[in-house]
Amino acid sequence: MNDTELRYLRRCVELAAESLEAGDEPFGSLLVAADGTVLAEDHNRVASGDRTRHPEFELARWAAAHLTPDERAAATVYTSNEHCPMCAAAHGWVGLGRIVYVASSEQLSAWLGELGIPAPPVRTLPIRDIVPDLVVEGPIPTLTEEVHELHRRFHGAT
Repeated sequence: MNDTELRYLRRCVELAAESLEAGDEPFGSLLVAADGTVLAEDHNRVASGDRTRHPEFELARWAAAHLTPDERAAATVYTSNEHCPMCAAAHGWVGLGRIVYVASSEQLSAWLGELGIPAPPVRTLPIRDIVPDLVVEGPIPTLTEEVHELHRRFHGAT
């Protein structure tokens, strides 16, 4: 993990905080080209009622519409939390490259369990269980507590 990648992940945490401030669940993601250019960014938008409006899914859609297959394969998605199964599948189907996340789905499940939040309707699985050959890095301990705190705030546990 170099300083540039840490900067991308810090931006993901900022996007997750923006999502929280907008009344939505705290998730944020960046799509970065092989040359380091930030191509797109987004945060959760599920408060609209559409539970598919995860940032990782939106970035996969954006990549499919705007990048060649080679550009998608060379890109990296940086994100505050590990992809859910829906987002991991979208990532795999679109042919995006590497994923780097701050907090794992296992960590998030434990945090929500500690807060008494019911399990989601879709089973939580690691990305590699969905897209086995994908390069995945995370969790990133230096930022994990910041993401944890955002989830605590969202669920009123501060």
